[in-house]
Order: sequence, then C-alpha cells, then structure tokens
Amino acid sequence: MAIDWKGVFPALTTKFDSNDELDLPAFEKNLRAQLKAGVDGLILGGTLGESSTLTVEEKERLVKFCVEKTAGAVPVVMNIAEGSTREAIRQAKLAKEWGVDGLMLLPPMRYKTDHRETVAYFKEVAAVTDLPIILYNNPVDYKTEITLGMFDDLVDVPTIQAVKESTRDTTNITRMLNRFGQRFRLLCGVDTIAMEEMLLGGHGWVAGLVCAFPAETVAIYRLVKAGRIEEAAAIYRWFMPLLELDIHVKLVQYIKLAEAQVGIGTENVRSPRLMLVGKEREHVLSVINNALAVRPELPDYLSLNEKKVTV
Repeated sequence: MAIDWKGVFPALTTKFDSNDELDLPAFEKNLRAQLKAGVDGLILGGTLGESSTLTVEEKERLVKFCVEKTAGAVPVVMNIAEGSTREAIRQAKLAKEWGVDGLMLLPPMRYKTDHRETVAYFKEVAAVTDLPIILYNNPVDYKTEITLGMFDDLVDVPTIQAVKESTRDTTNITRMLNRFGQRFRLLCGVDTIAMEEMLLGGHGWVAGLVCAFPAETVAIYRLVKAGRIEEAAAIYRWFMPLLELDIHVKLVQYIKLAEAQVGIGTENVRSPRLMLVGKEREHVLSVINNALAVRPELPDYLSLNEKKVTV
C-alpha cells in the first residue's frame, strides 16, 4: 500500500504480560481503540515500542499480528534502529516479507555518524527495498541530527518520503518547507509541540499519548486541518499536562500507566525498565487522573474535511 504521510501515526507501545512475554490480546485491544478513533497509520517497534529489548522473532510476531488485525485499514510501519548497516538492511528485507507497508529509519545507533556516513547508511538501506521510508530525526535523544545538507543529498532517493521531526525546534518545519517545498512530508514527533508544528505546515503527528488518548489526538489534528483552531487549542491546552509525559526519560512507563488507567493497556515493561513505584507513580497518576476528571467532550471530528492550504 502507498502511504499518504499525513495525519496521526501512533508510536504504539509493545504489550507484555506478567511473564515478560508478548501480550497480543492487550495489544489488540489498544489497536482496536486506535482504529476506532480514526488514526491514519501505525508505527511498531519504536522507542515507545521498547524496540531495543525485542528479539527479531518477537518483532516478527508483533508485525505479522498487527498486519493481520488491521487488514489493510491503515498502513503499518516498522521501525529500524540498529547499530550496523548490515543489520538494518536485513531487517528492511524481513519487514517486506512480514507484510509491512513502510519503514521508519533512524540513523545508526551508538556510533555517531558524520554527514557522509549518515547519508550512505540511509541510501544503502533504501536501496534494498521498495517500501516507503520515514526518517526519524531526533538528535536530542539519539545524538545524530539529519541536517538540511543531508536531506539535500537524499532528495534523489524516491522511497525516502517523510520525516518524523523530533529536533524540538519548531523552526525546522519552516526551514524544511523553505528548502524542499512538499518533497518531504513532515510529521511532528514531539507531543508538546505538535499543534504548533502542524500550524506551521506540518503534515501530521507521530504521537505518543495517543496510545492512551487516541480520540483526543486525532480530534486535534482534524480540527487544525479543518481550520477550527480555537476548538483544537482548547483540547490541546487540556491535553498538555499529559503530553508532557512524552518528553521524559521514562515516557514508556508513564504512557503505559496512562494506557492502564483508561483501560486499553497494562503497566508491564521489559527490564531494564521497571514499573513505577512510590511517589513517582503517585505523581504521574495524579496528572492522569486530574486530566480524566475534566476530560473534554469532543466534536464530531471524524466528519471534518481538511482545508486546502498552500504552503
């Protein structure tokens, strides 16, 4: 399936049971909530998906399960975050076999590549697959920035189509649009600046708190794109204390706790992560429960039409 890189793409959490095995029934429950809310795509095995703790065999099971259960309703995108080009290439080939619709690709892990090495890595992985690719630009957490100059060198790779923009610099949206026009689709990857980046011309949102609050997330996107800014902003202001859970080092534990509180997930994480305890857990619960106590009523956002805007 071709991917129209716009809208809300949840970075789904990976569900585990109390025995540290994949919990596919819990994963399916959350998946159904995402689809019902109107998300536009799904991303598996990212940071929120605890990718670094998954074996290739587990990733295969998870991907095949998701592909089967979505049945083509929305595109399924698999994340690749590896330390070697060789392993990234292997996983890109496997992803195609497993039935995914696209790839999300980070720069190499652990070793901080320079300009030439980063571009070569992306080109070598893209060369072995016809799957559409979204690059994940997150220098804050992963240290390697995909610069404008690197994108200059990647313009001629047709399968590199989109960017998960997580530099946390909202002006990067304007820089990318000024430099490349609509060549690359830009999806905000930081929950706390998502509405701002969409107003600046961003095409969508690779979201985190969507895992617990899918309807509110999609509503904000749809309202913004329909030009109903005040309504979107009101929901966004309510959402902000929750969205700030996405920019903490323990975002996985925080978001999984939120999923559990709303009944579409569990708190189970895989070691070395540990479930929250004590005052930290009480604090995060208070943030979640305070928001739930004044959860807004949403308009019929699924019926909205996107305004045509030329940027």
